[in-house]
Amino acid sequence: MKKMLFYHAGCPVCRQAEDQITQMFDSSRFDLEMVHLGTDRSRIVEAEQLGVASVPALVVNNQVLHINFGAALSELK
Repeated sequence: MKKMLFYHAGCPVCRQAEDQITQMFDSSRFDLEMVHLGTDRSRIVEAEQLGVASVPALVVNNQVLHINFGAALSELK
């Protein structure tokens, strides 16, 4: 099962992307973890280390896919 991380900040852009991601991926084939950086700021460093520059972003196999632009990680600190 592939591990996927979806980082977001809870903004309207992020919530829309979260809804789409949830619908697109089969939970029996993918381990999808939603990480709300607005409420769990302790994971911002983790996101930065993976290469996330802005949210919403999806990380699959350590590859970052930036989706639209909601907020820069620097704005969440």
